[in-house]
Amino acid sequence: GSGKTYTMLGQADDEGLVTRAIRKIFTDKRRVEADTKGKSQVEITVELLEIYNEQVYDLLCKEGKADRKSVRISMASQTIEGNKVVATSTEEECMKLLELAQSRRCVKSTSSNATSSRSHLVFTIHSIRMDGEKIQHKGKLNICDLAGSERLSKSEAHFAGGALLQETKNINKSLSTLSNVIEQLQSGSKSVAFRESKLTSLLCDSLGGNSKTLAIICCSPLTSQYHESLSSLRFAEKASNVELKATSTFSC
Repeated sequence: GSGKTYTMLGQADDEGLVTRAIRKIFTDKRRVEADTKGKSQVEITVELLEIYNEQVYDLLCKEGKADRKSVRISMASQTIEGNKVVATSTEEECMKLLELAQSRRCVKSTSSNATSSRSHLVFTIHSIRMDGEKIQHKGKLNICDLAGSERLSKSEAHFAGGALLQETKNINKSLSTLSNVIEQLQSGSKSVAFRESKLTSLLCDSLGGNSKTLAIICCSPLTSQYHESLSSLRFAEKASNVELKATSTFSC
């Protein structure tokens, strides 16, 4: 792999983006509550979802003997229905939930990568600042660890057939839809096809709403991965030309 999951999650002696974000959010929570001498409270909740074969699963909730529960997206509001949203008071609690979700995620070996992520992981942190009973400020951070696009000739998923081949097709299809959505946003299209994949449905407010969005492209230094790296860089160029307008709807 090119290091996507490593960039997002890191390891014990080299923290990834998710760990750093969690630490920053809880540091700010403690600062706000200390500065206001307890008059303001910051509530933090998290949800962890997996998109596998164009189905959305809740990684924090088991269903029977399965490690995850299938949930649906409301097409009217583009929000998840029936998933588990967990309140956390410390970064340690938050990290334990992330570790639990990661252990339930679908990972398999291919000819390209011994630990290939076969799904997209969407980690969402919600924060609400309360002054008594009044909501003073609220926000949402989506962190998405995407499965990488694959050439069948290199991953050899077509030889394995069955589930591995179907996974590859769905991964590539969802990433292609993401690229199309980015192109439509870039061109200022009035109609953007967010609903054509579960990934873009979940990320519609991050991609085209009141938000700030950062895309990190991981490229392999191997010459054998030249075409994949070039494709990733072309996608990055498209994404960098999309203009989002983030505005504050709450004062703090």
